[in-house]
Amino acid sequence: MGRARGDRPGRTEGFCTKCGHPYSFVPKLEAGDVVHGQYEVAGCLAHGGLGWVYLAVDKAVSDRWVVLKGLLDTGDQDAMAAAISERRFLAEIEHSNIVRIYNFVEHLDQRTGSLDGYIVMEYVGGKSLKEIANERRTAAGKRDPLPVEQACAFGIEALEALGHLHSRNLLYCDFKVDNAIQTEDQLKLIDMGAVRRMDDEESAIYGTVGYQAPEVAEVGPSVASDLYTVARTLAVLTFDFQGYTNVFVDSLPDPDNIEVFRSYESFYRLLVRATDPDPARRFASAAEMAEQLTGVLREVVSLQSGRPRPALSTLFGAELRVTDTELFADGAGEVSRLGARTAAASGGRFGRRGGTAAPAPAAATPPGGIPGALPAGPPPTSPTGAAPVPSAATHVRTPGGAGTGPGPLPYAPAASVPAPRSPVPSPGAAAVPAGSGAPRLAGLDVRGTSLALPVPRVDASDPNAGFLAGVMASAPAELIAALQAVPAASLETRLRELRARLEMGDLAAAAQTLAELEGQHADDWRVVWYRGLTSLVTGDKENAALSFDAVYDAFPGEPAPKLALGICAEVLGQLDNAAEYYRLVWLTDPSFVSAAFGLARVQIAAGDRSSAVRTLESVPEASIHYTAARIAAVRARLRERAPDEPLMADLTAASAQVSALSGLGLDAVRRERLSTEVLGTALDWVLSGSPSGPQPAGPHGPGTLLGSELDERGLRFGLERAYRMLARLAEPGAERIELVERANRFRPRTWV
Repeated sequence: MGRARGDRPGRTEGFCTKCGHPYSFVPKLEAGDVVHGQYEVAGCLAHGGLGWVYLAVDKAVSDRWVVLKGLLDTGDQDAMAAAISERRFLAEIEHSNIVRIYNFVEHLDQRTGSLDGYIVMEYVGGKSLKEIANERRTAAGKRDPLPVEQACAFGIEALEALGHLHSRNLLYCDFKVDNAIQTEDQLKLIDMGAVRRMDDEESAIYGTVGYQAPEVAEVGPSVASDLYTVARTLAVLTFDFQGYTNVFVDSLPDPDNIEVFRSYESFYRLLVRATDPDPARRFASAAEMAEQLTGVLREVVSLQSGRPRPALSTLFGAELRVTDTELFADGAGEVSRLGARTAAASGGRFGRRGGTAAPAPAAATPPGGIPGALPAGPPPTSPTGAAPVPSAATHVRTPGGAGTGPGPLPYAPAASVPAPRSPVPSPGAAAVPAGSGAPRLAGLDVRGTSLALPVPRVDASDPNAGFLAGVMASAPAELIAALQAVPAASLETRLRELRARLEMGDLAAAAQTLAELEGQHADDWRVVWYRGLTSLVTGDKENAALSFDAVYDAFPGEPAPKLALGICAEVLGQLDNAAEYYRLVWLTDPSFVSAAFGLARVQIAAGDRSSAVRTLESVPEASIHYTAARIAAVRARLRERAPDEPLMADLTAASAQVSALSGLGLDAVRRERLSTEVLGTALDWVLSGSPSGPQPAGPHGPGTLLGSELDERGLRFGLERAYRMLARLAEPGAERIELVERANRFRPRTWV
């Protein structure tokens, strides 16, 4: 209807050649017309899917601007019903992100004699998201997508509006870039003609190809289909989504081809879950999706600005502890390889033992790893009779909602959803080289680190939630005994029992409890989380990675799954992936201090000392791990450095750090041990002939380190002084004797 043919323009009015139904695209109101004796028309604003939209002045209420929305054809019963439904639903709804409906009036068309209906609504000045997106152009004239953080902010406001409608048993049905206006500092939904009740099975369904969920045509709209439209809108806004109405009408492009997906994996995972072909695997509610989108937004802004944006999680508690603050293997050897003299064979005042100092122990090499990189202690083996940990479930469910969780694991994606890149490559993938001079790292306590991960919060709706709150601080054995007295076990009590078994090292009982939970609640996300935890504790690193990855799919805005995946990648020897996950967590929320130590650990293993030092020195002074981080930073600067390297800047910085830590109350033993490392490295550097030109001023005066002159004699005196102080602080016995011997070996030769 109304299409041009050849040189003849299309008709604006007429009759359909197939059914004979009359049609008209001509505005029925002109400037100056007064509708209902109250609304003076100023002109046409736009033409929407349900008719013309007019700007008018409300003469009865302070000449306020209003919008009159008319019907495309008042003879269309579906269109008339949609208009009436819009008035009926929205006249009762007031929300800051939804346009207000003032009135519903009728006006007699003098030309046709028909009685036309108009909705009177709030005038919202501003630009639609479509206009905002279309105005952004590159120098070449191509569309420039919105910054992902701006799109996320729009999405959060839209979800708040949809959540309000859902709470009133209403569905929006047609969210898209055309139907939301940015006005001042907020987003407003405007075109409400497609709104319908959740239990409505008769009225016409309105939607837009490219935004509407694929199941709507067969089963109708739902909360899940509303959330689908928000995710599709986010995709349209954040990249040049060519083919979203045809080729990718119900899917997303390959993430490797989309820059925003490559840069922000969490954002991609959120869109994948919200647009899952199975509505049951999408987010359970607008509030849940908004919470995860807010977490993604915090992550994106933190990555862009370098400033953390922490927030409390409603799903996980804080990390319990940081177990691996000692990054480096114990320095059992001499702190100076060039300056230590060989001890006498026997005799002497202190009965010195013969031979040279014992060399430092070599670093362990993890399976599939590289020498000097991420030595991990042997994983605990399952005791006799322990059942293997079940494989990862295909999807998880969020508690308390009708919908289920994130859909298939990344290694088994649904056919119509592109598989995201593997976050933890297979163990056979090549590890990042450690680089020359990487210091020996202490073994990673996999079990302790795993059990220190954040614990899922207790579901308040669980019948035993109050009981568990009272025994949360109990020792594992005491908790197991207390749980036996619970009248009726619940999911939460079984999960807590499982954790207690893991903490006690009773892996056989833990595996049995997990197997029972898998049989009853296999799709609950907390069971999947504990499957990953059990797998990590028992050494099944690949299965642990799959399980934690499923939780990441379900909750892309949460730091806890990324921290767990960082540990998995680290023990698998995949240093680049481990560094990325640790970095995401640490930059977003500095309360996860284990992420800082983990990031520094893999940076050192990869030979990137400078980045490791920056990471460790970014631990805030308010943290209880500040001192441990600064000590590790000093050692990251100096451990096993070649004496012919340019070390002056690192020596000066390390000396300043030790002095600053002394002022903050660092205990004498750690202070003196750290001093010997700084002075020993400086002595090797001096003996190698590296110094050239004037030396910068140290914290204790020109050309000094920790109060010692920066030459061989001064550094030897400094080492002697530090070792004698350590000897005085040591218990009588072999250790004290060894420390005195070291002091004598470093003492400069003098006549007295």
